[in-house]
Amino acid sequence: MEQAAVTPSAVLRDRFGRQVDYVRVSVTDRCDLRCSYCMPRRFRGFEQPEHWLTFDEIERVLAAFARLGTRRIRLTGGEPLLRKNLTGLAQRLAALPGIEDLSLTTNGTQLARLAPALRAAGVQRLNVSLDSLRHDCVQQITGSDCLQHVLDGLQAAKAAGFERIKINMVPLVGVNDGDMEAMVAYCIENGFVLRLIEAMPMGSTGQASQGMPLQPLLQRLQQQFGLLPCTVPLGGGPARYWTAPDTGFTLGLITPMSQHFCATCNRVRLSVDGILYLCLGQEQRVELRPLLRAGCSDAELEATLRQAIELKPEQHDFLRQPEKIVRFMSMTGG
Repeated sequence: MEQAAVTPSAVLRDRFGRQVDYVRVSVTDRCDLRCSYCMPRRFRGFEQPEHWLTFDEIERVLAAFARLGTRRIRLTGGEPLLRKNLTGLAQRLAALPGIEDLSLTTNGTQLARLAPALRAAGVQRLNVSLDSLRHDCVQQITGSDCLQHVLDGLQAAKAAGFERIKINMVPLVGVNDGDMEAMVAYCIENGFVLRLIEAMPMGSTGQASQGMPLQPLLQRLQQQFGLLPCTVPLGGGPARYWTAPDTGFTLGLITPMSQHFCATCNRVRLSVDGILYLCLGQEQRVELRPLLRAGCSDAELEATLRQAIELKPEQHDFLRQPEKIVRFMSMTGG
């Protein structure tokens, strides 16, 4: 990926001194699953295709971000692999000057078919959502008996050359909280990184989820697997990592509820309809689609991005106002 020189004055920095160099792009709000903490089972209120940003528009926005110091892009959804010709977009984004890391988060159901093409297009890293290795539990959480499709997709991704694939698991009280040891064993066997994520109160689904604090779970797994704090950073997100020297197993925790990481937040989110969200747990946003379709210049687009970053709040309100965010997780891609 080509490097681009960025002067200190060009870097995006918010009013709290945080540099923003990571953009998460939701390429669709549609999904073939209905995970209980993400999207209601009967939800059909998806964005109309004519409101989706085109690939040209997405590339243009991210090129502007890259000129302003963005180095990491993550493709998300909904389920991003449902967007037609996503590999073509990935190839274009991977070629943007200045972009050093292109990654993708997926539920894995389409991965067996698309993993080789994603790798060839320049996607470097994969995160795959998998909350259990039990068919009945996966059915309960996702509304679909999709476990074998996901497992096949993970093996296809390994065969395509993806390394250190991350498994995203959301522990839910009374649902999959007894599945940790089995998931750790699976990750050790396959060389995957396991990331545990606290459920967030986004929309009615997230607010109804019985998530659990991860610190007690960490202590349990530390004792069982000899985990030590990891000194080498993995990716550009908020996870903290531990590793087991004997097995090479790595565990990551994302704790937006029990130990938030807002002070070091380096990311913003672009939705499929062109809304730039400055915080997952707040409502500050800027609509880019009208600007793009009115024929704005590159200078006007960059100025708008600079102004938008000034709106980035200091922290989320998940704890103080858990009912505040009514949009579902699938609308911004997590």
